[in-house]
Amino acid sequence: MLWLGKRLLVSGACAGLAVLISCSSREAGVADLILTGGFVWDGVGAEMPKTEEPTAVAISDGKVLAVGADEEVEALAGRGTERLDLEGRRVVPGFIDAHTHFIDGGFELASVQLRDADTPAEFVRRIGEFAAAHPDDWMIGGLWDHESWGGELPRRDWIDSVTPNTPVLVSRLDAHMALANSHALELAGVTADTPDPLGGTIVRYPDGRPTGILKDVASELVSRVMPGRSEAARDEALHTAVQHAVQRGVTMIGDMGYWEGLETYRRAHSAGNLPIRVYSVVQIDGRDRMKAFIEEHGQGDHRLFWGGVKAFVDGSLGSTTAWFYDPYVDEPETSGLMVSDTAELRNAIVEADAAGLQVIVHAIGDKANDWLLDVYAETRELNGERDRRARIEHAQHLSVAAIPRFGAEGVIPSMQPYHAADDGRWAIRRLGPERIKRSYVFRDLLDGGARLAFGSDWTVALIDPLLGIHAAVTRRTLDGENPDGWLPEQKISVAEAVAGYTTGAAYACFMEDFVGTLEPGKYADLVVLSDDIFTIDPVEIDDVKVDLTMVEGEVVFRR
Repeated sequence: MLWLGKRLLVSGACAGLAVLISCSSREAGVADLILTGGFVWDGVGAEMPKTEEPTAVAISDGKVLAVGADEEVEALAGRGTERLDLEGRRVVPGFIDAHTHFIDGGFELASVQLRDADTPAEFVRRIGEFAAAHPDDWMIGGLWDHESWGGELPRRDWIDSVTPNTPVLVSRLDAHMALANSHALELAGVTADTPDPLGGTIVRYPDGRPTGILKDVASELVSRVMPGRSEAARDEALHTAVQHAVQRGVTMIGDMGYWEGLETYRRAHSAGNLPIRVYSVVQIDGRDRMKAFIEEHGQGDHRLFWGGVKAFVDGSLGSTTAWFYDPYVDEPETSGLMVSDTAELRNAIVEADAAGLQVIVHAIGDKANDWLLDVYAETRELNGERDRRARIEHAQHLSVAAIPRFGAEGVIPSMQPYHAADDGRWAIRRLGPERIKRSYVFRDLLDGGARLAFGSDWTVALIDPLLGIHAAVTRRTLDGENPDGWLPEQKISVAEAVAGYTTGAAYACFMEDFVGTLEPGKYADLVVLSDDIFTIDPVEIDDVKVDLTMVEGEVVFRR
């Protein structure tokens, strides 16, 4: 991996707080800010509670100067030192969301909201009201979930009468299926004679006409005729997304995006208007361009950086396009889709890895994960050993043989715990009682030596690490039907879940030397929580609030 620089920690010769104070004082002088009177989880090790837990943090020049007891940290104060009384609250490292579609999230916040529409009538009503308010604009986003009203897929005839002049392409929340109205299909030229594209499915009425449901690549038949978004619109969406994220304690994100997104981040960073850290990932078909871009521009800095490429093996469970060995129980005519040509994707992975790029690939079904693990193994053999940190995004449903391979082969499972709380409501209908046991196996992966990286997949799920931690620890589903946990044997501890959003996510982005823990010399990215998530009943974690978010020693959100 071509990467970002040297370790920032103070010399290993400085051991213990007393010596650290001496070393740090020579480096950076007194503290700019001291936080005292709380409980600090520094993230060094996953054990909790610790026998002697720190209560204070000192910050200097945007970095952690010291972590320790109040009186020890107070010794670093000077005449100009600011103070914050934590009043017994919990401090954790800033949350890192390893997998987002971040700028899309900003746009989504301003679009029609369908995530919690729980009946077809409510779904139609919201679309109609939004179309009436925006009659000439494309209606996109939405994030509907047909499982919320029993599983019947929506159709264009549901919404045509309320969108006569508005082209519509609203996505299911997993972004692997979308509903187009008749106006949008006409603009795109999609008819009964249009064949299914490779890697996609046009759902049809019995007479062959499209119902409006377009799965995976098929949605591109319509999206390609949509007007592009201006730079100003992207800049505004980024600003909206950032404000939304920092309120939830997010200090760094991995954006599984596109070149337009990278340019948006670069504009914001150049203007001094990027309050969070961003790992900007582009699609794998741009691997040659990314290699040349790095040769010309380097890989950015610790606020904005790049060097990863993203690809897809399969679709999603909710859209019945995740790729399995066996057919779906509720749709036995299909076992899912390989959304990319296998030979082309294999070659792209090998080439991107040979160029020193981090390869980040979506795989959900058991067959998709096995195929990808095999390709990663072949890539290591062809290109030689190095610190590549290949990632599998989602890794949701695994074969028995796949689970130990992640740890043994150094492949990072980049997972989204909130998806388990969501999918757990209905996944057994898709997979049956045996396959379901290998779903979202957080415990098994950790026990097998894998390094979990957690995220949200926003906009697919809500960008809120506390909800993800709650899901990983309790395994409760959104419908309240699993109070003791869905597949409870896969529960993990609060410390392990927080590590997934801090140390694990930092490692997955090659940033563990700079963020992810509150250690002297690392950036002062931290979150102050309203309650102590390590001592309260875990079922109450989803009620905890973020009181303060800090990036590099600067407050970016205060409740």
